[in-house]
Amino acid sequence: MLGAGSGTDAAAAISLALGAEHFGGSRLDSLWPGNLIPGEREPLSDEIIRVLVLNPGSTSTKLGVYTAEGAEWVRNLRHGDEELARFGGRPMVARLEYRAGLIEQALEEAGYALTGFATVAGRGGLLPPMACGTYLVDGAMVEELNLARLGEHASNLGALLALRFAQAAGVNAYIVDPVTVDEWQPCARLSGSPLVKRTAIGHALNSKAVARRFAREQRRAYVDLRLIVAHMGSGITVSAHREGRMIDSNTIEEGPFGPDRTGGLPVRELVKLCFGGKYVQREIDRHVFGDGGVFAYLGTRELTEVERRIDAGDQQAALVWEAMFYQIAKEAGAMAAALSGKADAVLLTGGMAFSERGVSRLRGYLDWIAPITVYPGEDEMQALAEGVFRVLHGEEQAKRMGSEGPGAVQGVAARERLVIGLE
Repeated sequence: MLGAGSGTDAAAAISLALGAEHFGGSRLDSLWPGNLIPGEREPLSDEIIRVLVLNPGSTSTKLGVYTAEGAEWVRNLRHGDEELARFGGRPMVARLEYRAGLIEQALEEAGYALTGFATVAGRGGLLPPMACGTYLVDGAMVEELNLARLGEHASNLGALLALRFAQAAGVNAYIVDPVTVDEWQPCARLSGSPLVKRTAIGHALNSKAVARRFAREQRRAYVDLRLIVAHMGSGITVSAHREGRMIDSNTIEEGPFGPDRTGGLPVRELVKLCFGGKYVQREIDRHVFGDGGVFAYLGTRELTEVERRIDAGDQQAALVWEAMFYQIAKEAGAMAAALSGKADAVLLTGGMAFSERGVSRLRGYLDWIAPITVYPGEDEMQALAEGVFRVLHGEEQAKRMGSEGPGAVQGVAARERLVIGLE
């Protein structure tokens, strides 16, 4: 990890991640963390404060402009199979320019100037385990995402895109509740072998946002509820919530298969596949995380297409669909056990929750556990905006990744205008 005084290395990591051409002849060593630029502590003005929110996913990039009152403008840029195919086998950062260009075009068409934002929030990627909260994007974080030590994932682009657009506005970039939020209970960390670690990686941002939303609607405190939350999008995370914490969940390497991820696989068969000589590590990794799941069986990641095939009488499509929701239900049953069978509600969220067919199937499997509430789509965009507004309004202290070890953080004064960028 980068420590204080290593601004040149941080700049090199940022340059590699974002492309050196974006920095022109400006001094790269002015970037975090070696040369932090503190500004005056000024109260926010009465003018409308706008925050740009960026949420890159596997098959889409969501973006929006938010005020303290909520969403002012939102777009969802879809990336089809043909568009994504040209990036096959390349690191996730290779898609940065492509997505940044689409975002810039969408903002321009909507009439937003890049300099008109008070800050930029991005979805957090595969970072070291860390607590919930809002984190400043700095050189250490960019280096970690560039190295992709925990794997390649579209969420890794969130902080990088946020930093790029924040630099254009001369403001800070933040992430909120990254996918590596770790609140697991100790017994959930053991995998069955000391050689293999279970790592908390999942859709913490939306899962916790939906849990808090349900608590508000019930006029109860989140910490007083016992919940099972099934986030069902391009990735699937089923989690158990108790006392305001996600005490267990499946990870990206486990659980149900999804639109393009295999989920858990029979271990000995996977070992044979790895050492059979037909595939190299990169190909296996791509299969389990990007070309697996529904895509491997049916050649499409679009679940609306799968439903169309089912309606047309495609029995293979119906079998794959049934298997996916069956596995989601099994994972929810496991989380019920993690809560000792005492759950106040089962919450279904994510893109798949728009499917009446899928929700109906899950109700048949799960309504014995607890009442089911459905939140189609996700609250990630709003949750990202709320996180940075808490910092802007001085209600929460932003955190920084530290250099003392994985997950270590340092506090950043909420009202201190710390600008990461070029002089």
